[in-house]
Amino acid sequence: MSQSSGSQRSGSLKREFLRPAALKPGARLAVISPASTPKRELVERGLAELEAAGYRVRLGRHAFGGGPLYYAGTLAERLEDLHAAFSDKCIDGIICTRGGWGSAELLPHLDAELIRANPKAFIGYSDHTSLHTWLQNEANLISFYAPMVAADFARDGGVDLASWRNTFEGVSEWSLGSEDGLRVLQSGVAEGPLMGGCISILAAGLGTPYSPRLMGSVLFVEDIGTKPYQWDRMLLHLQYAGQLEGVSGIVFGDMEQCVSGEEMDLLERAIRHGLRGFKGAVAIGLRCGHVYGANRTLPLGVQVRLDLMDAGNPRLNFLGAAVSV
Repeated sequence: MSQSSGSQRSGSLKREFLRPAALKPGARLAVISPASTPKRELVERGLAELEAAGYRVRLGRHAFGGGPLYYAGTLAERLEDLHAAFSDKCIDGIICTRGGWGSAELLPHLDAELIRANPKAFIGYSDHTSLHTWLQNEANLISFYAPMVAADFARDGGVDLASWRNTFEGVSEWSLGSEDGLRVLQSGVAEGPLMGGCISILAAGLGTPYSPRLMGSVLFVEDIGTKPYQWDRMLLHLQYAGQLEGVSGIVFGDMEQCVSGEEMDLLERAIRHGLRGFKGAVAIGLRCGHVYGANRTLPLGVQVRLDLMDAGNPRLNFLGAAVSV
């Protein structure tokens, strides 16, 4: 992968996204399970933390539905909970219990008209990448790759409250940097709406009606249990599919749930190989998504500036409020 000249890259397509309402303490959150079944004790622990933070929570009717296989409920039950959360005027935002597998089953059945008429913050990561992509494509709605109830709020120190509050309380300019794990792989400056999520889910959507639209974006990708050769393969897949054309910069997650410390150098070399020919700014190490420590909140669709010109001070700058205050 050749080194960037440091010039700014930007895509040719500018997208405007709708901001949902802010989620300040006192907001009502619907807690749903669009994918796999959560453990009840972890959900209860996470709900207690959300309530301690000042939120009011309401469990979806089928959050513990015990559907077939590993699903939290049947397709109809999980869809019902998601639609009910968007349509209920008493609900301010929606947060998932956990990921796993199952969200993609909902995509052909989502009521786009209902969701567009009731834009709300949708919070989750991992498998819910498919729902984020749908919300961006079909509703032009900012959504949030952010801590979940059982996966993060139930863990001691599982949530980075600074990025959570900056995002959901409507701070207009803030940033993440080396203190959040960010490191430079390839210098440069990039601007665009922040897009992406779990790379295996993004790659799985290629060739379907639910493929991501990444033109003009700064791309964030992360995953769990993904080996160096798999990262290399999926990055090449994105390149062959034309998905990286017009992407101005890329930020990778911290990768600690993908490989051991001894394998991190191999992983970074695999990433460089998978991105050979990509000229934009590239960073790695952002503690968002599948992480062991405090999970950072990323608003997807918000305009950002990725500045990697100073290796000692890499910054991902958010250039506008993610929510409407």
